[in-house]
Parts: sequence; C-alpha cells; structure tokens
Amino acid sequence: HVQLVESGGGSVQTGGSLTLACKTSGDTLPTMAWFRQTPGKERKGVAALDYSGVPKYAESVEGRFTISQDNYKNTLYLRMNSLKDDDTGVYFCAADRAVRHPLWLLDERSYDYWGQGTQVTVS
Repeated sequence: HVQLVESGGGSVQTGGSLTLACKTSGDTLPTMAWFRQTPGKERKGVAALDYSGVPKYAESVEGRFTISQDNYKNTLYLRMNSLKDDDTGVYFCAADRAVRHPLWLLDERSYDYWGQGTQVTVS
C-alpha cells in the first residue's frame, strides 16, 4: 500500500523561496513528480524524476525549481526559488510503479498514486 504525504506549503512573498516535501511509505516507486492545480483548472506537471533520477521541468519553472529525492528518508522534495504569483496553487505529489518515457513524466495520466496536496500562496 503506497501513501504520499506532502508538507511545507504556506504563504510567501513574491520572489521568495519555499521547499515542499513528500514523505512516501510502502513500496519504492521509480517515477515521481510534483503537480500544481489552481481553482477550476486541471493539474499540471511541474517537475518529475524518472527511474534513473533524471529531472524534467515544466518550462514555467525551469531554472527556478529543483526536484530531488532522499532515498534514505523516502522523501521527495521540491525547492522553489524566485516564486511568482502564478506559482500559487495546490501542489500534489505523485508516484507510479511504471517506468515512464520522458514525454509522459509531466502528464497526470502517468500516475496512480497521489498525495492530498499542500497549498502554496505567493503574493
């Protein structure tokens, strides 16, 4: 049984930084990602790690966000720098048992397991 629990969300000023964490329990999964959702819109992929640990980022966060994983702590991180108002949303951690092609890493259909989400507000 896989569980994902996010933490680290909150309110931050424009230009500030925040780090999200996703604690995983259960099986070790090869594909993990962060998604963002704003009211009335679908979830969009922000950053992902493939099975070998290679990251992929959405264009909107490239150079500002960093995804990383601590396997000893079973935790996935998202370091967010130079935050913009448009980064506001609920951030979800996602994971899947399958090894995904890079083209699919930021597609929510690639993931079977989801956390409950954590709110990030930038203003």
